[in-house]
Amino acid sequence: MDHVGYVERIEALITRLDEAQRILFKQAKEKAESERVYRMDLAQEILRLRAEGQPVAIVGDLARGSCADEKFQRDFAESRFRATLEAVEIIKVQISALQSLYRNMD
Repeated sequence: MDHVGYVERIEALITRLDEAQRILFKQAKEKAESERVYRMDLAQEILRLRAEGQPVAIVGDLARGSCADEKFQRDFAESRFRATLEAVEIIKVQISALQSLYRNMD
């Protein structure tokens, strides 16, 4: 690969990095929002179960079971966020490797 080829590949990776960072910011917001929703629903469910007279020892487990969909959404948002974060790191490594190869050309 010639000098121009390295520069073009680095520029393409920088473009991907910019897009990945925008996605990461969006996913961070979704992650936080899903955590908020889960905690609010869990608290409401605990209060409802307590008001119904459910034994305190099992209220937490029952509430978490009732909020399983919200917990799934929270966990899924966390997983997407971490995957995108790893993708950002991979792009950074690719850019660094190309820069090293470019510097050592000729």
